[in-house]
Amino acid sequence: MSKIGATTEIDPPLRAVRERIARACIEACRDPTSVTLVAISKTFGPAAIEPVIAEGQRVFGENRVQEAKAKWPALRQRHPSLELHLVGPLQSNKAREAVVLFDAIHSVDRPSLAEALAREIARQGRKPTLFVEVNTGAEPQKAGVLPEETDAFLAACRERHGLEIAGLMCIPPAHESPAPHFALTAKIARRNNLALLSMGMSADFTIAIAYGATHVRIGTAIFGERPPPRQQMV
Repeated sequence: MSKIGATTEIDPPLRAVRERIARACIEACRDPTSVTLVAISKTFGPAAIEPVIAEGQRVFGENRVQEAKAKWPALRQRHPSLELHLVGPLQSNKAREAVVLFDAIHSVDRPSLAEALAREIARQGRKPTLFVEVNTGAEPQKAGVLPEETDAFLAACRERHGLEIAGLMCIPPAHESPAPHFALTAKIARRNNLALLSMGMSADFTIAIAYGATHVRIGTAIFGERPPPRQQMV
């Protein structure tokens, strides 16, 4: 796992993010090594990712199975210590590929996907770290389990499908304060004895850390704005 607190001289955007994480942890009376920085490299190709790897980042996140399949096998062959997380929605028919490719999946959100993942984990013998995604804002356009249904869904994942769920993930509504959504996700995690919280992105990760985030998903603050489609994956 890539933790915060590296002492090597690194690229300014990555250094700035790490420094902000460390400061937020100190303010929250937390050890900076308790927070894993997931560098979200969606839409960026190897030319943009390699310098970040060279500066010590080892945990990366992607939104789509097909994009990850196109670019990460070669990168991981060159850098065997990398860890890859799926942070976007996952179709049940992509479960096989997801279990092959990813070390963590942050978007478990429905029974059919839980069943497909359980089947592939048993078949492949790989056990990615699993997070259940909670739709804390009950937004119809977003994936995720509704907060009031999360306890029952977690029980089904564990008891019916035999999945080891490690934590919860949330993406607060864009135009609301993220703090209540982080607090709600942390509350659900505590009552279900879940240790991991995937919360916080470039705009709000310091707030997420105050509410107990163990994984922060940061893309723009490290890589900059996403390139136009014709320039992606170069």
